[in-house]
Amino acid sequence: MKNRGGGEQFSRSVISQKWVLFLCLASFCSGLLFTNRIWIIPEAKGVGRTTAFEAERLKLVSEDCDPSFSSVKRVPKKIFKEVSNTQHDDMKTTLDKTITSLEMELAAAKAAHESILSGAPVSENDKGSIKRRKYFMVVGVNTAFSSRKRRDSVRATWMPQGDKRRALEAEKGIVVRFVIGHSSTLGGILDRAIEAEDQKHGDIMRLDHVEGYLELSAKTKAYFATAVSLWDAEYYVKVDDDVHVNIATLGETLSRHRRKPRVYIGCMKSGPVLSQRGVRYHEPEFWKFGDSGNKYFRHATGQLYAISKDLATYISVNKNVLHKFANEDVSLGAWFIGLDVQHIDDRRLCCGTPPDCEWKAQAGNACVASFDWSCSGICRSVDRIKEVHRRCGEGEDAVWKAKF
Repeated sequence: MKNRGGGEQFSRSVISQKWVLFLCLASFCSGLLFTNRIWIIPEAKGVGRTTAFEAERLKLVSEDCDPSFSSVKRVPKKIFKEVSNTQHDDMKTTLDKTITSLEMELAAAKAAHESILSGAPVSENDKGSIKRRKYFMVVGVNTAFSSRKRRDSVRATWMPQGDKRRALEAEKGIVVRFVIGHSSTLGGILDRAIEAEDQKHGDIMRLDHVEGYLELSAKTKAYFATAVSLWDAEYYVKVDDDVHVNIATLGETLSRHRRKPRVYIGCMKSGPVLSQRGVRYHEPEFWKFGDSGNKYFRHATGQLYAISKDLATYISVNKNVLHKFANEDVSLGAWFIGLDVQHIDDRRLCCGTPPDCEWKAQAGNACVASFDWSCSGICRSVDRIKEVHRRCGEGEDAVWKAKF
């Protein structure tokens, strides 16, 4: 019983283990077959598997490297960033220059359009397009509503009138005008008086500006902007109506600098910045010029100065952002600070009245302008300008003989 029972247990154990092994192998094989059928993904048409070489190529491209130069060391990303920044700065500089150039061309085109509308002389070139008349210089004589007698004294001395004035423009390219704005009540009695005076003489240039002694800086800005829009000249001159001027000598003086860019010519000075209230030429913004007792930067005295066309155009283009100080000569000098401007100091633009200008004329060194420093102009100019003209004037024929 024991042996038999033991034998039966052994036989059943052996059969059971064989079947278990067989079933395990069969299940494993079936699992492999089933798994392969489920997970095999068909390749897309035209798309092959990525080889090891292609994978390396993609890696190089993603790192901004050229796979054709596999032997060259990779350039650090920091260098690429620096190069990118440099290129960006160069592009910005070029863009700024382009914008500035376009602004200048736009201002010139606008000036030409306004010139045509205002009836300024024009001529046609060979291609039939309209071209502005070229002038040598525009002289603006700063005046006020109350200065009618001063204007008449200037008309009787150094400023040509009538046919001579028109011939001066046509033959010599010299424009001379009295410069004045309008009253606070536009169209009032003061404006009507100026209009009547202009109809009689035809020598007044009106500005879109409210007249006032404390607004001289704004008037100067408006003058240059308006003059550039009306006349295409090489030089633009500002002079006060109580100063004597020799036009031929002025033209000859300016012609010596016509090949120089950005010319600013006058009697250069550097006076003290006056901080005391109530005094003449008080500067409310004195603190901008440093400590008390400091002087202004070099600038031309306001009785007479001239600037070249490119500087007048600069004022016209930037008139809305140029800051105005209390004194107009200081304002003009401030507008050119930081620009590549040639300051020319010529003392013939600020001679004294006789005997000073008379002695210089006799010595062959005629003055451009004469006035009294004590009065910032000719003292009692209405009465004395004729005497100054007689003793220091260059003669009526001088401007017609001069070559500019």
